[in-house]
Amino acid sequence: MISEPEYVGGTTFDTVEVLTEEKPPRPPRTGRPWLWAVGGAVLASAVWGGGLYAYERKTEPGPDLGGYREVESVCEAAELKALSGVLGKRGSDGAGPRMNDPAVHEASCSLSFGSPDSGYDAQLTYTLHKVIDPGPEFAARSRYYNLTTTLDGIGEMAFFDDRGGEGAEIRILDGQAELALSLYRGYSVDEDGNETGNKDPLDLSGIEVPMSQDMLSLMAALRKAP
Repeated sequence: MISEPEYVGGTTFDTVEVLTEEKPPRPPRTGRPWLWAVGGAVLASAVWGGGLYAYERKTEPGPDLGGYREVESVCEAAELKALSGVLGKRGSDGAGPRMNDPAVHEASCSLSFGSPDSGYDAQLTYTLHKVIDPGPEFAARSRYYNLTTTLDGIGEMAFFDDRGGEGAEIRILDGQAELALSLYRGYSVDEDGNETGNKDPLDLSGIEVPMSQDMLSLMAALRKAP
């Protein structure tokens, strides 16, 4: 530290310079709080908007299912009493593929009527469309499966075919629910491939009546609360 005035070239410096190791304090740093505020507001808005979008998607109502519900086994819901009276005693059920998705629920099963060697096998399918409207495609698909006879008084649309007397098939659309029941004549063969058992199949003329009755009962059962 220099405390006395110095003379340089005959010139006197009246000021005293103090040298120390201490650094002078820095001026306060000027921040930009408005940037943080704006950024926080944008982030909050984005989070709120995303949450609102997710909430609206989550709560967006789907189509009216008309009271139809999902089932574990469609064969358990189907009594099929009318067909049993015509084709013979109902046999054991076999569970088929089952799909349970937010877009569609489908359950299927197989069963039989009468004796194993001369009775009838059946396939039952229940599809509940939870997102799309199956109506525009239903008639086209029925025609694709060669079901051309329309039936009145069962669902919105119903189509039937007697399969040349070897069985029968009915397909029904009721709102978001689609149901199908197929019958096939059962028979057994010997080691040479010749048919054995009762070779005279039942006369299935008018079989659409008991099939329609049983499907109407099934549709009512599927709309009941579990």
